[in-house]
Amino acid sequence: MWPTRPGETVGALRAFVLVALGTALLALSAKVNLPLPYVPMTLQTLVVLMIGAAYGWRLGSATMIAYLAEGALGLPVFAGPVGGIAPLVGPTAGYLFGFIAAAFVTGWLAERGWDRSVVLLFAAMAVGHIVILAAGFGWLAFGLGLGASKAWQVGLAPFIAASLVKNALGATLMPAARRIVDRRG
Repeated sequence: MWPTRPGETVGALRAFVLVALGTALLALSAKVNLPLPYVPMTLQTLVVLMIGAAYGWRLGSATMIAYLAEGALGLPVFAGPVGGIAPLVGPTAGYLFGFIAAAFVTGWLAERGWDRSVVLLFAAMAVGHIVILAAGFGWLAFGLGLGASKAWQVGLAPFIAASLVKNALGATLMPAARRIVDRRG
């Protein structure tokens, strides 16, 4: 249903702008990557979790869905100059689809006050990272048939330390991001 009142129109326009900004930031964060044998290490998970915390679960999840749709349509938004269906069915698929659930859970926790303290926000982002890594691991191990040992070796172990650093960075940057994007207004 289309907005019918001025306040609804402003709210819809604000959401549209925030989603566009979020997907652009995700695309940029995908370009900062360290190529690894199966899955590149990028700044995307940091951006996913910050979007979830700043936007809340509804708009955060919608932003992730829009990002994946942009990529599926062929826009080069994924790591490297890549778009299309291949990343959504290849080794990165689990991580990419995990972005939706991670933004959801991080946003949900943030809406319940977990974004008001660096320690709690670090914990909320850790839960988000666990969701992304579990989805990626599951896809590599079972979806692609690499097995648990190989999936651990190429899809989890290389990302643990980076995830902790990204959590710390995100938890300390969020107060500034919250001032820029107040999800209540």
